[in-house]
Amino acid sequence: MKLAVIGAINVDLTARVGRAPERGETVGDGRLTREAGGKGANQAVAAARLGASVRLLGAVGDDPDGQEMRSELKRAGVDITSVQSVTAATGTALIVVDAKGENSIVVCPGANASIDAGELRVPPGESVLAQLEVSDDVVVAAAMQATGLFALNASPVRAIPPIILRRTDLFIVNETEFAQLPELHDAPLLAVTLGAEGAVLFEHGTEIARAAGHAVEVRNSVGAGDAFAAALVIGIARGDSYSSALQRACAVGAAAVADDRSQPELQALDSYAV
Repeated sequence: MKLAVIGAINVDLTARVGRAPERGETVGDGRLTREAGGKGANQAVAAARLGASVRLLGAVGDDPDGQEMRSELKRAGVDITSVQSVTAATGTALIVVDAKGENSIVVCPGANASIDAGELRVPPGESVLAQLEVSDDVVVAAAMQATGLFALNASPVRAIPPIILRRTDLFIVNETEFAQLPELHDAPLLAVTLGAEGAVLFEHGTEIARAAGHAVEVRNSVGAGDAFAAALVIGIARGDSYSSALQRACAVGAAAVADDRSQPELQALDSYAV
């Protein structure tokens, strides 16, 4: 299946520590890594590794970081012909991950805030997955062009314009986002991730599917939600039952959380049992 992902592309600078610092505190046991990231890039790479034909719409800076991110995406099998080059610096995320795999993140948008919405093109029938790490104008432009499934991972949380609320077929949020966005509670389809407890799918406020979590060693939760979102959208777009799509998405999310990387290695979607 063909999938367009609209979203952020970042360089992830990750400090792994035994314990995240409290406010005003310094911890000295950090181990720094530098990787490709950003919710758009993470979801596009996950979808490509799961077997979809994926095109990423976003922006990077005309700088060495931008060239590096392009190379990483291309290596993962993502079509980067719709990735724009802009004068702003490539986006950066500053991430702290503790010994339990829990994270805190500061995003410096850079080029992600300079995507030209007027250049976005969504062909008829192409499924779309977007997030809120890019501007409303970009999401609206994609939503208005999309004639296939349009899914929105409503993260990071902010008010969602009415035009997007009306057009979105599937919203994906975690428990915290669910509590902060009551306007989504009667959505046509709403997936809520529950961490280790799995996920639940609602149709106009009525629960229609639930999937249990998978017991794994948590290494890094940064890319888990992105992998879940990619798997769920692929499953629903290709016509899987809601129950099967949700179960596979939870299995993919568990595989991602057990991987150190924000863009984990994944198998073809059908290899994850339901």
